[in-house]
Formats: sequence, C-alpha cells, structure tokens
Amino acid sequence: MNRKPLVAGNWKMNMTVADARHLVSQMVPGLQSKSGVDKVICPPHTALLAVSSLLEGTDISLGAQNLFWEPSGAFTGEISPAMVAEFCDYVILGHSERRAYFGETDKDVNRKVQAAFAHDLTPIVCIGETLEEYEADRTYDVVFRQAKLGLDGIQFAGQESDGSNLVIAYEPIWCIGTGRAATPTDANEVIANVIRPALGELFGNEIAQRIRVLYGGSVTGDNARDFFQQPEIDGALVGGASLKVADYTQITLAAVQ
Repeated sequence: MNRKPLVAGNWKMNMTVADARHLVSQMVPGLQSKSGVDKVICPPHTALLAVSSLLEGTDISLGAQNLFWEPSGAFTGEISPAMVAEFCDYVILGHSERRAYFGETDKDVNRKVQAAFAHDLTPIVCIGETLEEYEADRTYDVVFRQAKLGLDGIQFAGQESDGSNLVIAYEPIWCIGTGRAATPTDANEVIANVIRPALGELFGNEIAQRIRVLYGGSVTGDNARDFFQQPEIDGALVGGASLKVADYTQITLAAVQ
C-alpha cells in the first residue's frame, strides 16, 4: 500500500504568539519546497489563530495538541472540537503526557477521537508503552490495548478513501525527550505485528493498510531517514526538533527521499 508520508511537529507548551510567528515565518519557505509529504504544525492553542494566518495559501496544515469531547459547556480551561475545527485540520490525541500528567484513560481518548471525527478533524492518536512496561516485555499487550480501546466504535463507510482521515503515532514513552530512540526495526515490528493487526480487527485489512502510522520519540534530522526506510513507518510525530527550523526541515525532506 502506497501511503503518503506525514510529518507533524508537536510544539508542546512552547512558544508565545510572537515566538510562533517568528518560527513559522522562518519555516514556511523550506517546508513549502518539500512536495510528496503532508506537513502539519501543532502549536499551543494560544497561537493557533496567528499560525493559521501565516499558513494560509501554503500546503502546510495546522493541528491542535488536544481537545475536549463536549461541544460546549462549563468546562473551564478546555477547548471544544468546534473551536479546534475553526482553524485546524488535525488534532493530536492521547499523547503520553496527557495520559501521564492529566490522567487520560483509553476511554477518554476514545471520546476525543469520536468528537474529532464528528467535526471533520483528522486525529493523530498516540499510543506507546512506558519504560517499565517495555522492560517487563509488555509492549505488545499495552500497544494493542490502547489501539483497540482508543478506536473502539469508530466506523468507516467503506469508501476507497476511508482510513486517510485517521493517523496513528507509535511513541514508545521511554524514547520521548530522552535522546534514546527505539531502533527502526523494533519500531517497524511493533507496527507490523501489533498496530496493523489491531487496526485490521477494528476496520478490516483493507482500511488498516490505508491508515498512516507515524513513529515518535527522539526523532532527529540525523536518524529520521533510518526510520522512514522501514515499510510500516509512514512519517513522524516530532517533538523538540520541530522547534528548530533546520532540523524539522531535514526530517521533512527525509520523509520523501
């Protein structure tokens, strides 16, 4: 299956609006010249409006870092799907930091995925094991469970394009921000032997093969190409390197070579 690569930059809790404007204005020329790859920038919610205006007329998409599943109401500090959809095409859901620091469960992630689809957003659903789970040889069990429960009840109508509006990001938690990355072959094996089969059980084989699966976890300009050469890795969810123009551009270029 020929899946178009995707590189998404997760800025996390970094960048004021002024900083975001400066960074994006530097990034756009280099990213614009890279065809054959979908490019997504995910700044903090406060910078979505500013970044949206800078990306207008480009082939670079905007994504949010989270949303809440309710359409509106007394949920202080949250952001609704409709608010995200005003500016964005993508939204990151179930990131390990949301799970670890804010207590998000697989059921919470599932509610958010359902809400994203209801508002024509493409969710980038994050799954991955902790260091403790990895060392206990529980990677397959944990990743399979997160995929099945996080996507439970999602239905595709069976058209040819089905699956293109869902993205999975496999992020071994012990690799995120540590400088320690899983080997490309290990990451590819988890996707091939756990994530694709889970998607197949949920949606059928044909749709499972259309869904893009990214790798995330200490991706850099130096190691990106090794990951992208693996047949099951369709791009990257990039953290710290997405805040550096040269590194993020290099990673994006590696996705199409």
